[in-house]
Amino acid sequence: MEKQVREQIIALVRSEVVPAVGCTEPIAVALCVARATETLGVLPERIEVLLSANILKNAMGVGIPGTGMIGLPIAVALGALIGRSEYELEVLKDVTDEAVERGKRMIAENRIHIGLKEDIAEKLYIEVTVEGGDDTATAIISGGHKDFVLVKRNGEVLLERRAEGGTEGGCECSCLNMKLVYDFATMAPLKEIEFIREAQHLNEQAAEASLKGNYGHLLGKTLTRPLGKGIFGDTIFAHIISATACACDARMAGATIPVMSNSGSGNQGICATLPVVKFAEENHNTEEELTRALMLSHLTAIYIKQSLGKLSALCGCVVASTGSACGITYLMGGGYEQVTYAVKNMVANLTGMICDGAKPSCALKLASGVSTAVLSAMLAVQSNCVTSVEGIIDDDVDQSIHNLTRIGHDAMDETDKCVLEIMTSK
Repeated sequence: MEKQVREQIIALVRSEVVPAVGCTEPIAVALCVARATETLGVLPERIEVLLSANILKNAMGVGIPGTGMIGLPIAVALGALIGRSEYELEVLKDVTDEAVERGKRMIAENRIHIGLKEDIAEKLYIEVTVEGGDDTATAIISGGHKDFVLVKRNGEVLLERRAEGGTEGGCECSCLNMKLVYDFATMAPLKEIEFIREAQHLNEQAAEASLKGNYGHLLGKTLTRPLGKGIFGDTIFAHIISATACACDARMAGATIPVMSNSGSGNQGICATLPVVKFAEENHNTEEELTRALMLSHLTAIYIKQSLGKLSALCGCVVASTGSACGITYLMGGGYEQVTYAVKNMVANLTGMICDGAKPSCALKLASGVSTAVLSAMLAVQSNCVTSVEGIIDDDVDQSIHNLTRIGHDAMDETDKCVLEIMTSK
């Protein structure tokens, strides 16, 4: 593989696999508020936030790190009070109890106004306008969770650029296909891809921290208790599901724990990482095999998201667990053909799982995705695969992926609207 192609892919992975504290949708809103506030130069007297429906949906029911609170208002307040845009998706890592109390007062004073941005096609859109005295400032994020496309103060444009609408940071690599993903992950010089192991370190720490507290619905922790062991046993399968669910439990409940995200989603980063790590540990794979499997998992998820989009009606765990299935198949000794079988088995099973926002019960969806990943890998390594006469599967693996993303991006649009309507009318 040419060095230039490898460098493009490495840049893509580095831009998409980044640390994040808290659910990336409310955190992206806080980031936008922080940038607008910095541009204004004073603490805002009024903050107006306009969001795309998908951002609104994903930010309504999730815990905000370090606050013990749920939802957008406190994220917006803290973005103005202590947020630093240079931290990007770790914008709220300096949160303190005193800042939370100030944030509560800001909310009570009715200084924050949040609404739906009408008539926009972009699913990831955040517009923040802040006012202080006679001054105003506006910041807009669009296309990616940390992609600023407009910043202005008192009408003077300080930053303006086209929304990429795809990969964050504008590092698009449209040449990707499943064969290239596999070849890069399995043949690139090891030193060039070792950075992906940081995903293991961060996400394992999140899973371990979850066991020390009581987060969300305690799904991951339940699997480690006598009831969970009695049903699932003390098995590789149980350990994979438990670790993945633990990290999600903590993250969705608002624990101040950084995780390594994938394509703008911490849950996707968790799901693309921990199943592969846990399987490799218990299967006694080598360090190199684990590194390559992690790269295969994460890059597969990135590839699928390129045609699906950052946010969609399709749950991101479908994408990330497909990556995990590929990584686990590789660790089982499967080659490229078996990896394509794993992808097809996943697409045949999980297509259509809806995203109804980020929330503690996301751990259940990750557990479902990871369970399917293990089953798909087990079948694939034995060269058992869903065929092209069955449902949406095509003989060509890339076409199978595009069939999945076409359904998630286009066909499920009405589903997305219905889900948001249900959520906002309760």
